[in-house]
Amino acid sequence: MAFRAAVVTFPGSNCDRDLAVALEKVSGTAAIRVWHGDAELPEKLDFIGLPGGFSYGDYLRCGAMAARSPIVRAVVEAANKGVPVLGVCNGFQVLTESGLLPGALMRNAQLTFVCRTVPLTVENSQSLFTAGYEQGETIRLPVAHHDGNYFADEATLDRLEGEGRVAFRYGEEVNGSQRRIAGVLNAAGNVLGMMPHPERAIEPELGGVDGRALFESAVKALVAA
Repeated sequence: MAFRAAVVTFPGSNCDRDLAVALEKVSGTAAIRVWHGDAELPEKLDFIGLPGGFSYGDYLRCGAMAARSPIVRAVVEAANKGVPVLGVCNGFQVLTESGLLPGALMRNAQLTFVCRTVPLTVENSQSLFTAGYEQGETIRLPVAHHDGNYFADEATLDRLEGEGRVAFRYGEEVNGSQRRIAGVLNAAGNVLGMMPHPERAIEPELGGVDGRALFESAVKALVAA
């Protein structure tokens, strides 16, 4: 069965092609490119990707305007029906602003843009996105963000921890994120938001392959379903 993935492009996206290439390299099928102004998604999608970048110039708050675009309304509807959604960097910001994930991404604690490869601990290896990793495994992925400081109230943080919804945690101080949270899942486990970029670490030529297992895990789970 062919793997049908869609990647959304917003004005200001700059990682949409990277995400589409990663999905095609792993699945063998080209991702469908979707524009922010589209009101509907293609039918029978297996996967939706929201890429990194600076959607709508990061006006108001990062991801705030994108979260109210026509296509994100369709993404929210699809996610609520169980379609897997991955939001990377700016895509993570869009997921919090749309209400698909709790919390918010604030300005980095150092008030500077962070761009480097960082260690991550895999906190949950049971989701469709992370089943290709071992629980507690350390991986290395690049980050590139100015507003990646994850914030939520203590009750929400405790709930995320207790329900196993923290997918990845920074192995060192990166941006001030509470409890060093780098990626979180929704309650159903079909939506993942993360600040690090797995699509930039899928082959040795890019400097690492630790991101490849995320896409392989999703493709394997969804094609087999």
